[in-house]
Amino acid sequence: MDMLDRQASVDDSAGFAARIKTETDAAHRATEQSRFVGDLLAGKLLEEGYTALLAQTYLVYEALERAGESHADDALAAPFIAPELIRLPSLAADLEFLLGSRWREQVVAKPATERYIRRLEEVAFTSPADFVAHHYLRYLGDLSGGQIIRRMLERAYGYEVDGVRFYIFDQITKPKVFKDEYRAKLDRAPLTAEAQTRFIAEVNLAYGLNGALFADLEADIDRYLVK
Repeated sequence: MDMLDRQASVDDSAGFAARIKTETDAAHRATEQSRFVGDLLAGKLLEEGYTALLAQTYLVYEALERAGESHADDALAAPFIAPELIRLPSLAADLEFLLGSRWREQVVAKPATERYIRRLEEVAFTSPADFVAHHYLRYLGDLSGGQIIRRMLERAYGYEVDGVRFYIFDQITKPKVFKDEYRAKLDRAPLTAEAQTRFIAEVNLAYGLNGALFADLEADIDRYLVK
């Protein structure tokens, strides 16, 4: 899913990573206000609602991880691309668990998801900085707020491993250390002041895309509510 950690384990009063956090906080908070996500984590939605969210998430990561492959040798993007972050196989396993072996036939992009993918195709394949902006929002969020979401889903729906593999990072034994190193890489990234400003704008735009995805799901919330 798309929520970032608010508790940096190092002094983040200076540096680019701190600036990103500060200047995207309003967009982050706005995204967190989603009723769909709130009801899901409270166990008020049927499993079908969670499955719908995972399906749209899969499509986003399908585009994002394809973009990552195109930047494997790029000096700016490559330091952020780590195989232990890859989510697509885990998402596929969760969807097979929830929908069965023919799950891929049932995954159709909603309009907001199509816009999200279109933005990734427009910028993430050609601009390493824009790719990292989207990478930052997704994966650092998965390692932070995503872990809280995982625990809430386990409590609400009884998942243990199957169904929440998306949130499990078996190859990252110390998420706190990994996130600190990620932020340090952001601080060292060879970006001009102007490029940093554009980077932050792209993160804010990505939050908006995530919010729109949640809104699309919320438009169908009546069909997902536990009666």
